[in-house]
This record gives sequence, structure tokens and C-alpha cells, in this order.
Amino acid sequence: MGTLAGKVAIVTGGSSGIGAATVKALAAAGAATVIGYNSGHARAEALRAALPGTGHTTAHIVLEDTASITAAAEQTRKTFGRADILVNSAGFTRPVPHADLDALDDALIDQIMVANVRGPFAVVRAFAPLLRESGQGVIINVSSLAAISGSGSNIAYGASKAALDTMTISLARVLAPEIRVLSVSPGAVTTDFVAGRSRADVEKAALSTPLKRATEPEDVATTIMGCITHMPLTTGIRILIDGGRHL
Repeated sequence: MGTLAGKVAIVTGGSSGIGAATVKALAAAGAATVIGYNSGHARAEALRAALPGTGHTTAHIVLEDTASITAAAEQTRKTFGRADILVNSAGFTRPVPHADLDALDDALIDQIMVANVRGPFAVVRAFAPLLRESGQGVIINVSSLAAISGSGSNIAYGASKAALDTMTISLARVLAPEIRVLSVSPGAVTTDFVAGRSRADVEKAALSTPLKRATEPEDVATTIMGCITHMPLTTGIRILIDGGRHL
């Protein structure tokens, strides 16, 4: 993977799922990690204590609360004096059948859009000065296959991830050359992110894909690490991690 010794990485949604797998991969490569969490304080602290290396911290980062995001950026500057990597892994959804338009009410749409669009942008906005100072900053936005397939847990979720992908392109343009910005887009992953979707459900669905293997959070983390360490001239693109489901 290459070494990230001396680098500082912030991961929102870092206490579980894709975020936690990414935190582990970053720490294993030598980075000091800031584990962002919302309600998972105990999980974040347990993860921090189990990581290799030293200097890891946790931060309360609530996507709906810009003040908490700004405070986390200020604390990162105070603690480390730098930030090199930002992984926007936190997000929100709730399963709603696509045909049930009435069930996708205004309140839920707003909640999804704030968490999955405004929140990641606010995180980038808060950490951009530190990432610029690094000179080789990297931002990875965790998107979804739903952004291009129109599938996923509900219609608004796919729309929110499509917005995140568009934002990735815009940010890659305006934050260059000091910061690269990329999206990684998994299909269904073997996590508890979507309520009611079991591992067995994900594994069964994977059998219909060309590679016939369920996507693990570690698979997404490995792709994120590749973007950080092995793609120095790549920015503004989306990388699918779906076993070929899009084909």
C-alpha cells in the first residue's frame, strides 16, 4: 500500500462499517487517524485503542451540525497541525420501496440530503485549509452504485449520492493542484448500514453479479487506500466497487 507515516487522516463515520475498515487500513499504513463518530462514541474509542501506532484520536462529527464539523477541524489543527487525508464515509438512509412515493416524505428527503450532500460539503469546507497546506491532500467521498443505477435503499438516497459525485467533480477542479478529490462507489456492502438488509441478502444478490462475491467493507477500504497511495495523477473520477453489478 505504501507508507503513510507522518500523515494525518480524518474519517467521518469512522466507528463502524466502511469507515472503521478504512481507519484500520490507514493506521496500518502508518497514518495518525481522527475517527469521526456521531452516536458511536464507545465504538470509536474501542477502535482507537486497538489501532497500531500512536497519536490516534476521536472526534464528534455530526453531519447535520456544521458547528461540530468546524470544531473537529480546529481540534485537528491544534492537535496535529496538519491534515493530509479526508474520507467522507458517514451517511444516512432509510429503506423505502421506490414505488411507494408517499412513504418518501419531505422530512425524510431533507434528512437524507442534509446528511449525504450538505454534510460532506461542510466537512470538506472545514478541512480544506489544512489539506491545502499539506500540498498533497486527498479527499475520498464514499458514494454508491445507486447514484448511477437509480436503485438502492430509496429514491432520495440515490439522488443524494449522485449529487455527491457531481460535487466531487466540482471540488476536484477548484481544489487542485493541492488537493485531489475522488469518489468510490460500492454496491451493497456487508454492513448494517441499511436497516433490515442482512449479510445473507447481500451475498444472495452478489450471485447475480459477474464476480459473484459480496463486497466487504475491507474491499472498499482497499480501494480507498489505492486512491490515496497509488493514483497521484487521478482526480475528479468515480470508481465502482460492485463486483461488476453495473454491467
